[in-house]
Amino acid sequence: MQDSKNKATPIFQYDQTDVAISAITTKYQGFFKVNEYQLSHKLFSQKQSNEFTREVFERGDAVVIMLYDPLQDNLLLLEQFRAGALRVNETPWMLEFVAGMFDDDESPIDVAVRETKEEANIDLAPEHVKPIMKYLSSPGGMSECIHFYWAEFNSNDVTPGSIYGLDDENEDILLHIISRESALALLSEGKISNAATIIGLQWLAMNYQNL
Repeated sequence: MQDSKNKATPIFQYDQTDVAISAITTKYQGFFKVNEYQLSHKLFSQKQSNEFTREVFERGDAVVIMLYDPLQDNLLLLEQFRAGALRVNETPWMLEFVAGMFDDDESPIDVAVRETKEEANIDLAPEHVKPIMKYLSSPGGMSECIHFYWAEFNSNDVTPGSIYGLDDENEDILLHIISRESALALLSEGKISNAATIIGLQWLAMNYQNL
C-alpha cells in the first residue's frame, strides 16, 4: 500500500469556474484602465474564501519580438526612455526588443510585423515570425499577457545608431546591433533590467545552437 505522504500533490486543480465574481467596477479610465473586482474563490481546503476586493491594472496585451541573426550571432536591441524606470534605475533608458500593444482587430503576428517596421524599419514577413512563449507580466495586479516571438534578420542590413519611432507616440528609439555574448554580459552586469529582454536573452542562451 502506497504511503499517502509520498503521493504527489496535484497541480492546477482549479480553473476560472472556481472563481465567483460579484462585481467589476472601473475606478480609472485613461490611456490604461484600473478595474476593481469583488470576488471569492475556492480554497485548497475545498471551502470558499470570503469575498474580497482586488484592483487590476487592465493594460491590454502586448507583443515582443526578438530579432536575431544566427549567422552573425547578433541581436537587434532598442534603446528608449521608460518613465516607469525613473524610481529604481540609474538610467531610465532601457535596452529592449521590438515590442508594442495591440490595435483593434490585430493578431499577434500583425503586431510583430507592424512594430518591427515602425521601430526598426525592417520589413518582416509574417511566416518568418516564430513563437517562443506567452507569459503574464505581473498577475498579482495586472492582466497583461505578453506574446513573445523571434525572427531571423540580417544584421548587416541595419545601420547601428539609426533613430526611429512615431512622433505622435513620443517615441525616440535608438538602434543597436549587439552580439549575443555582449548582450548576455550586459545582462549579467545588471545593465539589462526589464523583464521581456531578460526572458528573451535567457531563452536564447538555451536555444541559440538550434536556431
